[in-house]
Amino acid sequence: MCNLETEGIKYGCGHYVPVRVVRKIDCMRPTCTKSSRHPPHCNSSHCDLYFGPARKETIIQRTDAFCPDDSKYYGSRVR
Repeated sequence: MCNLETEGIKYGCGHYVPVRVVRKIDCMRPTCTKSSRHPPHCNSSHCDLYFGPARKETIIQRTDAFCPDDSKYYGSRVR
């Protein structure tokens, strides 16, 4: 599975939300749809469709507010 290195915001609720992809780390597996070695017209259900966990998450900003998803549930309260 390919992975990403990202930069993002760390919210008061504990969630990290990426705002920029710094680079993609290619796993070089032909069974990973995100890899450069994956055949372009492959429709196999055995191939990995998604990126693996982020290899590196760089926090570029911290805030006490809730993330966008949690603010829908909790409102605009601050932790």
